[in-house]
Amino acid sequence: MTGTLEDRPEPRVRPARPEPRVRPARPERPVRPPWRWRHAFLALTVLVTIALGALGTGVFGKLSGGGWTPADAESARADEALRAHFGSGTPDLVLLVAAPGPLDEPQAAAAGLRLTERLRADTRVQHLDSYWPRRDPVLASRDGRTALISLRLLGGEREAAGSAQDIRREVTAATGPLTVSAAGRAAAKRDLEEQSRRDLVRAELIAAPLVLIILVRVFGNLLSALLALSVGGIAVVGTLALLHALTAFTEVSLFAVNLTTALGFGLAVDYGLFIITRHREELAAGRDVREAVLVSVRTAGRTVFFSALTVALSMAALLVFPLYFLRSLAYAGMSVAALAGLTAVLVLPVCLLVAGDRVRGRRGAPPPAGADGGFFHRTARTVMRRPLLTVLLVAPALLCLAAPFQRVEFGLPDDRALPASSPVHRATDVVREEFDNRATAMASIVLPGLAGPASTSLAAYARQVSLAPHVVRVDTATGSYAGGALKAPPTPSSARFSGAHGRWLSVVTDAEPFSAEGGELVDGLRSLPAPVPALVGGDAAALADTTAAVGARLVPAAAIIVLVVLTLLFLFTGSVLIPVKALVLNLLSLTATFGAIVHVFQEGHLRGLVGDFQVTGTTDTLLPVLMFCIAFGVSMDYEMFLLSRIMEEHRRTGDTTTAVAFGLERTGRLFTAAALVLAVTMAAMATSGLTPLKLLGVGLTLAVVLDATLVRMLLVPAVMKLAGRANWWCPKPLRYVHARFGVSETAAETRPGAGSKAVA
Repeated sequence: MTGTLEDRPEPRVRPARPEPRVRPARPERPVRPPWRWRHAFLALTVLVTIALGALGTGVFGKLSGGGWTPADAESARADEALRAHFGSGTPDLVLLVAAPGPLDEPQAAAAGLRLTERLRADTRVQHLDSYWPRRDPVLASRDGRTALISLRLLGGEREAAGSAQDIRREVTAATGPLTVSAAGRAAAKRDLEEQSRRDLVRAELIAAPLVLIILVRVFGNLLSALLALSVGGIAVVGTLALLHALTAFTEVSLFAVNLTTALGFGLAVDYGLFIITRHREELAAGRDVREAVLVSVRTAGRTVFFSALTVALSMAALLVFPLYFLRSLAYAGMSVAALAGLTAVLVLPVCLLVAGDRVRGRRGAPPPAGADGGFFHRTARTVMRRPLLTVLLVAPALLCLAAPFQRVEFGLPDDRALPASSPVHRATDVVREEFDNRATAMASIVLPGLAGPASTSLAAYARQVSLAPHVVRVDTATGSYAGGALKAPPTPSSARFSGAHGRWLSVVTDAEPFSAEGGELVDGLRSLPAPVPALVGGDAAALADTTAAVGARLVPAAAIIVLVVLTLLFLFTGSVLIPVKALVLNLLSLTATFGAIVHVFQEGHLRGLVGDFQVTGTTDTLLPVLMFCIAFGVSMDYEMFLLSRIMEEHRRTGDTTTAVAFGLERTGRLFTAAALVLAVTMAAMATSGLTPLKLLGVGLTLAVVLDATLVRMLLVPAVMKLAGRANWWCPKPLRYVHARFGVSETAAETRPGAGSKAVA
């Protein structure tokens, strides 16, 4: 059945398929690199910056002039109770009404009475005290020619300031034979805002051309200078827009804008300087534009990232303080540092790609590694030949500068922060000099819940208060007391000291609130036994509460900064000693700065060098804290710039002396120029007529100059020479941490044109 093989049929042979038609190959499309979108990216950046600029300009009408005292402090709660339950408290607006003759002359008295009744009927006024019609001698000057009308206004701080400005204009326009001037915190706030805005414009007009001249001198190229400035412009505009958004959720200090412009341009130009300088070095070494940009970002960009992170986290330490003045400055500093860093590593490289070879300056290529002909190289070598002598000369000099800080007396800003030409400043000086009761700065004591038949205990307590140090008189519902005795029985106006929620006492004092005597007054009042738990308020109490709040949080804030510096510098260097060295040297230069500030601003020496201001005998409590956080972060800029090149050379040679000399030669001119730029922007801020801004500008200028000269050029090389191999010591567990998480800056080890491989 199966048959033989021969009997089987031949298999069917399928015809062969025709060969497929070969289509001609299409030419390959060129692979477009991602940077082909660079022009579109820059156009988008410009549009976003314009939009943010439009948003940021709206911040100026929403800023606040206070924030120096915690909202939950005893003095703040006393002030709120007076406002809410008694319609009284520290007046928002004090009108000084001057007559051509005695106040009781018929024409002056009639005009004063008309003005009083007009203000009493004003819907913006919550409470009013006036010399007329009672002719209270407390509200008249010693010569009998000037009277006071104090007003408590409705609304919050911003609304009260607006109302005060309107009332000032109205009463000045129509007062008959009387001349009216204004004092009080609401009037001072409005003048602070206007002065701050004028100072901001003037500082920008001074700083911008000077910074541009410095950058052109450093680069020898206008385009490079403009690119560095553009980084600052973007950072400042973005931060102003963010501050405007924050005003919807929290109070923002008016000083935040001045800090934003000064710090923003200073930091951003620093970062631009560093990246552009490295980019030009790579171009001079033979790389093409793209490779030079990549290497610059992978090396200098890492340093900029760590520097911006250090500044931002240093400013974040201000967030631990319960004061919106410091918190809003923290928001400004953190934002402008972060935006400056991001702009430098994201936008600036694209600008360099577009600019191509045009960023090359007229100057030649940087000197080769090991060159010893430069000023900074010679300085480093000279210092390291006698390192111990250098330390023994420079460190005591800084300690001598720091010595006046032992005499510091803290206070808070008041009308004297305004320039002497300010009408509010002049009016308040008249109150201080011509009136016995310091009408704009009386203390107050609120007794919540004390009501009904409590007059006996209230009278006994008022007698005790009148015996306290620096108390001249006590006014309350049961009369006026002085020296432990009743001096005047209650009058119809005494009813204002009583209410459904308790009683309160007005304390007339001879102590300046922001002084040691003011502190003694508050301590004495708060130590007295009261019928019910008492709330002591007023300017002296606000200073005591602010000082206590700052003191209680200094340790956490300092711990944050120390931890940030030690951690980031360790991750950057892999060394244990170098971060500690940086911390100690920065503390040394900053304490020298604080001592100089006390010598100049508190004690009034060398006033001719910094411009006119009124010496109060105190230093603003919050400004040293703010200066510390800013200057500490900025000094880390220069530390990282210098260390990045020192480490790069140390990896190449293994010799610390050579590495330090090389690092200072390559970065000395750079961080000196950066320090000069930052000093110019801060010095421009020091031209302000506002004493806090002047103090901050002078202090930061001095801190930057000391850091860039005595510390970076002298102490750092000397200390690193003395430490020798110990500079690079790291215990084994920490070596593992650095190997796992550390980031360092090293130039690409490839020949130009062969790609860019940066070694981390």
